[in-house]
Amino acid sequence: MTEKIKENVAHRILIAEDDPVARRMLQAFLEKWGYQVEVAADGIHALEILQSDKAPALAVLDWMMPGMDGPQVCESVRSQPMRPYIYILLVTARDQKDDVLRGLESGADDYLTKPFHAAELRARLRVGQRILELQTGLIAAREESLFRATHDELTGLVNRRVVLEAVAREHSRQAREGGGFSILILDIDHFKRINDTHGHLAGDVVLKEVARRVAGCLRPYDTVGRYGGEEFVVVLPTCERAGAAVVAERILTSLRCPPVETAQGAVSLTASCGIAVSNSHRTFEPQALLHLADEALYRAKAGGRNRAELAFETELTKSS
Repeated sequence: MTEKIKENVAHRILIAEDDPVARRMLQAFLEKWGYQVEVAADGIHALEILQSDKAPALAVLDWMMPGMDGPQVCESVRSQPMRPYIYILLVTARDQKDDVLRGLESGADDYLTKPFHAAELRARLRVGQRILELQTGLIAAREESLFRATHDELTGLVNRRVVLEAVAREHSRQAREGGGFSILILDIDHFKRINDTHGHLAGDVVLKEVARRVAGCLRPYDTVGRYGGEEFVVVLPTCERAGAAVVAERILTSLRCPPVETAQGAVSLTASCGIAVSNSHRTFEPQALLHLADEALYRAKAGGRNRAELAFETELTKSS
């Protein structure tokens, strides 16, 4: 969305004017000033353009137009607050105070009375551009702040808090609708040895590549996050024991080969995985399920690593 707004601010503008002579004159001015101009001869066409996916972020609307007048177009545009903001300049021969107020109350950002000087129009459009560019910067800062709060900086995966929220969300969904879901806890084998042998920069490359390969094994609606250190958690909605085991083996296979290429040399790696399932036969609270997956992970480590272990039914019953 940010790039889209930025492109619109820099280049594109809509002229909505039913008088062909005034429209061509205005278009000539704007093109001379470097704008990419779209034109509409009536209010209905203008609104269609402003509601499209590639709507310009600047618009110059005549007040009196067939189909819909300028204020009506403004009101329709402002009735959709979730869309990218459009800076609207309303142009009219009306200069009474009540008319100005009606235009601004309809959602116009600025008001220009005919006849006007081209220099004044250009100056007012520059004000609109500065406002839109400021908004673009604020949106970008907000999105970056949100990303940093919800994602792991190194791998780009969601962080521990978000992945725990995903487990809690699946537990709530299960309580409402039934069915089941699974979680995997994945741990890179001998990761300290990788750091000690190849260096921490190589270790970072390994973590990023593991994140990429794991994500590539999952469905669009699965969740994978960095749990901490070299541990990752995968949440598999509507996936029970057999399906979770298949996903776990797919992930482990993807990690075994090819080796991860780093500036310090190729790094071969394996991982161990613990699987826990909450289903209609036996449901578990999020923390209990994570604990069970962790226990299964330790069994995988104790059993020789490079493998997945499932928290079996008897163990689930005992631990719960």
